[in-house]
Amino acid sequence: MGREDKFPLWEAALGAGVAAVFAAGLFGVYLSMPDSDYSFLKLPHNLQELQILTGHLENYTSDYTVQVLIGYCAVYIFMQTFMIPGTIFMSLLAGALFGQLRGVALVVFAASAGASSCYFLSKMIGKPLVFLMWPDKLTFFQKQVARRRQKLLNYMLFLRVTPTLPNTFINLASPIVDVPFHTFLLATLIGLIPAAYVTVRAGIALGELTSLSDLYDTQSVALLFLIGVVSVTPALLGKDEAQEKTPEVAVATS
Repeated sequence: MGREDKFPLWEAALGAGVAAVFAAGLFGVYLSMPDSDYSFLKLPHNLQELQILTGHLENYTSDYTVQVLIGYCAVYIFMQTFMIPGTIFMSLLAGALFGQLRGVALVVFAASAGASSCYFLSKMIGKPLVFLMWPDKLTFFQKQVARRRQKLLNYMLFLRVTPTLPNTFINLASPIVDVPFHTFLLATLIGLIPAAYVTVRAGIALGELTSLSDLYDTQSVALLFLIGVVSVTPALLGKDEAQEKTPEVAVATS
């Protein structure tokens, strides 16, 4: 195993330190809440658990809005940072607790903050993990980023809107293939809005959902792909223009 495939102790300590900060924040929120039975507080793994959690949190949200918001954001960012599955349930929860507009704003903020945290954590300690888990995807992503460097924002928007590559992979691999953070962040902020809108809207009618497949009907999926195509079109046009100019430059220099 090469040196780049090993995790030095300081890197493991850094990851543990980040987790400890989130844990301390959540503990502070817990201490500020009234005495009650909080056995219902756990990450939901299915719609039934989410509906139970929502029913309990609705009783606290109006009186302890700040604490619920802080706790929600801390959990969402923690899950994004450490690649814990289930953020789709958190997005549904935002719709159920806060409504459409505030729910979308909350999800986009928390998801972007979590993705950014994951980006920087990966920049420091994530390279061995990405090489181990997604070697082929990483090679593909690196080539695409290099080819589309001039229109990189459009390409990153396309990836965020469409399921071409998993969001977790994008968060981890972007710093490794030299995607600038400002491009990563802007694409994340804008690109997550359509999916957040669809999920939060479904969360408002949480009681009517029977499975996660109900989230994305044909119209919603078609809309996401349409937005993705529109976002990547400038990059494709720029590539064609570059290819057209190359023969002209060759003729001029010959």
